[in-house]
Amino acid sequence: MAAATDFDRPLLLTPGQDMLGWITLRVGLTLLQFVALTCVLSVLFIFIFIVKEALPFFTSGQVGEMFSSAEWYPTSDPAAFGVWAMILGSVYVTVGAMVIAVPLGLLAAVFLSDIVPFGIRQVVKPVIELLAAIPSVAYGFFAVLVFAPWLQDNLGVDSGKNILNCSIILAVMAVPTIVSISEDALSAAGRDLREGAYALGATRAEALCMVVIPAAGGGILSGVILGMMRAIGETMLVWMASGNANQIPHPWYDITQSVRTMTATIAGEMGETAKNTTHYHALFAIGLVLLAITFGLNLTSEALMTRGRGRPGTARRKA
Repeated sequence: MAAATDFDRPLLLTPGQDMLGWITLRVGLTLLQFVALTCVLSVLFIFIFIVKEALPFFTSGQVGEMFSSAEWYPTSDPAAFGVWAMILGSVYVTVGAMVIAVPLGLLAAVFLSDIVPFGIRQVVKPVIELLAAIPSVAYGFFAVLVFAPWLQDNLGVDSGKNILNCSIILAVMAVPTIVSISEDALSAAGRDLREGAYALGATRAEALCMVVIPAAGGGILSGVILGMMRAIGETMLVWMASGNANQIPHPWYDITQSVRTMTATIAGEMGETAKNTTHYHALFAIGLVLLAITFGLNLTSEALMTRGRGRPGTARRKA
C-alpha cells in the first residue's frame, strides 16, 4: 500500500483548498451544462427556422401536388412543385449504398474484432476510419472524373452519372461509420460470451453468428442507421454524380439511369432563388421532409436498440 506521502493531494484540506475544489467542481459542471444546453437549443432553433420558412408553402394549398406529382418546374407559369421523383431518387441511391455497405461493413467489423491479430487491427481500423475524413467533394470529383467514364467505357451506359455510380461511392462513404460502430459493439460483447459458446462446443463461425452478433445487435443496428443517414443526407456527391435528372427510373430496376435527390435540389437551387417566393419556401418544405425522414430513422433506431438490449441474455440461453 502506498504511503500517504506518495499522494500529491493532501488528505486533510484547508478551508481555502476545500472552497477552491468546490468552486472548480461547480464551474466545470456549469460549463458542461452550458455546452449541452447550447447543442439542444441549436438543434431546436434550426428545426423552428426550417418549419417557419416551410410553413407558407404548406399553407398555400399545394401540398397535395407536392407528394403526388413528379413534375418539378418551380419557375414555369404555372409552376409545378412535385417532389415524388426526388424522394424516389434519394431512396434509390440510399438503398443501393446500403446493399453494398452493410455486408462489407459487418464483415469488416467481424474481421477486426474476432479474426485479425490485435496489432494488425490497431493499424487497419484507423485507416478505415480515415475514409470518413475525406471531403465529400473529393469523392464527387472521383465519381465524375474517374468512375463515370469507366462505367461508360466498360458497361456501355449512356451516362456514367447515375444511380449505380452514386450508390457505390456512397457505400464507400458509409462503410467507415458502420465498421467503427459495429466493431466497438462486437468488442464490447465481451469474452465471456465467446468462451461460453466455445465451451459448449460451438465453432468460431457458430459463436459469431449465433451468439456474438445477436448480442451486439443494438450497436450494429446503430451503425447501420448512422451509415444510412450519412447516405441520405449527402449533398455534394449526389449533386455531382447522380446526373440530376428529375425522373423516375423506368423500368424501376434500371440503376444505370440518372436521378435527382432532395439534397441535390436544395443545394443546386437555393442560392439562385429569390427570398420569400413560393420556390424559396418549397425548397424549405423539401428540407423539412428530409428532416422528418432522418428524425423517423432516429426514432426507429432507438426503438430497435431498446428492443435489442435484451438479446445478450437470449443469445446466452441459445448457446
